Amino acid sequence: MTPALHPITTELILGGQKSGKSRRAELLARDWLAQSGDHRAVLIATGQAWDEEMRERIARHQRDRAERVPGLQTVEEPHDVAAALALHSAPQTLLVVDCLTLWLTHWTMPLGVETMNFEQKQALALDWKAQAAMFWVAVRKSPGPVVLVGNEIGLGVIPMGREVRAFVDALGTLNQQVAQACPRVTLMAAGLPLTLKEPR
Repeated sequence: MTPALHPITTELILGGQKSGKSRRAELLARDWLAQSGDHRAVLIATGQAWDEEMRERIARHQRDRAERVPGLQTVEEPHDVAAALALHSAPQTLLVVDCLTLWLTHWTMPLGVETMNFEQKQALALDWKAQAAMFWVAVRKSPGPVVLVGNEIGLGVIPMGREVRAFVDALGTLNQQVAQACPRVTLMAAGLPLTLKEPR
């Protein structure tokens, strides 16, 4: 079923795995491109292929996107999303960031984090804080619409590990901050949209 779409504005799309959140973002990009020949749409992909399964998943997503929205340009940027937003933003350009969850993972739980000492982890936390601040500036300054895709992972059981609990907390905080900044917030479940917030 095709999710109901609305006039395009900056939007946060949340949902679980295979909830339809990326599909909604693609449909918004497709509709944006169809509105005018001057319109562009750029996907900022934050995923990285750490193993064979992830490489296959990314390749499958790329093929599916190319088929569904052939005019959607893809830029891979797992870390400096703020710079990618600033570089590609324009009045006639719709930007899609997919997804915020992987972006946060790269910053707060990078490969090798378990071997870092306290000082290194503190430095990483400061780097993330600076990146997040630049991200907010880039979103606010974007002259075109921005669609931000993220996972809602706080609805299940509380994780046993301290690091995972900290990540779930950090993601929940990030989602709240993004939701405050976006005129529209949509929760996806089973491919269906539930509007949590509408532009005033």
